[in-house]
Amino acid sequence: MRKYILALAAAIYLGAAAPAIAYDSGSLLSMHDALDVAFNAGLTSVSDAEFAGYEWQIDGRDAAGRYMEVDVDATTGAVLNINR
Repeated sequence: MRKYILALAAAIYLGAAAPAIAYDSGSLLSMHDALDVAFNAGLTSVSDAEFAGYEWQIDGRDAAGRYMEVDVDATTGAVLNINR
């Protein structure tokens, strides 16, 4: 029973760490760099930044105060999509 609990605890720990490891690679764009790309695309304030797959999805407002979402490719740094 003790081995089962230890194995279960290890699986939970590793499962919780996996999302953080997903974008912690030297070859992918950091959140800071993705935010720079989004600001250059017209974003002036950020309300949320999320790593999804191989892209950063950054939500916020533009200079006029309108909602804006900028999707940035984490491998190239290119703007994939802008939603307003």
